Amino acid sequence: MKKSIKLSVIMPVYNEKKTIGEIIPKVLSRPEVHELIVVDDGSTDGTREKLAGIKHKKLKLIFHKKNSGKGAAIKTALAKASGSHVIIQDADLEYDPEDYKTLVEPVVNHNAEVVFGSRFYGPHRDMLFWHKAGNDLLNFFVNVLFDTTISDCETGYKLLPLKLLKDLDLKTSRFDFEIETTCKVLKRNIRIFEVPVSYTGREYADGKKIRFSDAVIAFLRIVQYRFLEN
Repeated sequence: MKKSIKLSVIMPVYNEKKTIGEIIPKVLSRPEVHELIVVDDGSTDGTREKLAGIKHKKLKLIFHKKNSGKGAAIKTALAKASGSHVIIQDADLEYDPEDYKTLVEPVVNHNAEVVFGSRFYGPHRDMLFWHKAGNDLLNFFVNVLFDTTISDCETGYKLLPLKLLKDLDLKTSRFDFEIETTCKVLKRNIRIFEVPVSYTGREYADGKKIRFSDAVIAFLRIVQYRFLEN
């Protein structure tokens, strides 16, 4: 018998006026979605005003007064989530909600507890060279230090039980949320199930926000969670 799950989608948003009106309907159209919790993290480009005009019975809107970071927005949403499982959805169009079906399948079939969507197993537009090199390096360190074989530890598509995500006691407030989640799951000896997802990376001119400094912080977090914290 397949496992029944209720999927809470968390969407941290910061200055995504160009894409927010397209990505929200895409998420809400998916039959897997129980609720969508959007946290506007202090946008200043008109995103907040666009969000205020969107109404749907499955949509919950939360507004931060100031920008506090992706991790902070996710933690705010976790306190309001009511589903059995959570997936994080960026507010741009790099990740496609059509892949929810692929992500939930290992869980409903009792094959996995935690599922990551790998950008490198699925169809994708070429990434910038240094982004790919940074991802490869971070994957290498995670795999060596945690004895695993993950292909995409920094993926934005992470599907976890709500209770587990809350129990991880996440501390980070910015993009290092991704590596903190990965390391804390692995430290609990939970094997991560990876599935291919599509990915259309955008350029900095289109609003991409992650920087080289975020990769450096991610590396330091790997060392921190492997050796310095339980």
